[in-house]
Amino acid sequence: MGKQMTEMLKGTLEGIVLALLAGHPAYGYEITTQLRDRGFVEIAEGTVYALLVRIEQKGLVDVEKVPSEKGPPRKVFTLNEKGGQELAEFWSTWTFLAERIDHLRSPETDRTDSEGEN
Repeated sequence: MGKQMTEMLKGTLEGIVLALLAGHPAYGYEITTQLRDRGFVEIAEGTVYALLVRIEQKGLVDVEKVPSEKGPPRKVFTLNEKGGQELAEFWSTWTFLAERIDHLRSPETDRTDSEGEN
């Protein structure tokens, strides 16, 4: 993963994880697996676990300890109302930015739109 991708993911990974949790509750390793299944193959487990600690501290998820077949109980994360609001804000911001970035990729469209307004 290039440096640019790493930097962009730093700003969006929280929203991505909240989106995964909107689908269903999950524990850390399961979230990492879901990310990898969706093409985020180079995200380290440690990055995900650190993020889960942060979103728990921010009160965006509810946590339940569930017995594990092997080892200590797993922490299962469930998106709560505050997390749902944060996710809605993430998608709103993402849409706003994506629309403007798309306009930068196709300057011909901007020129055509501007000409039509005159």
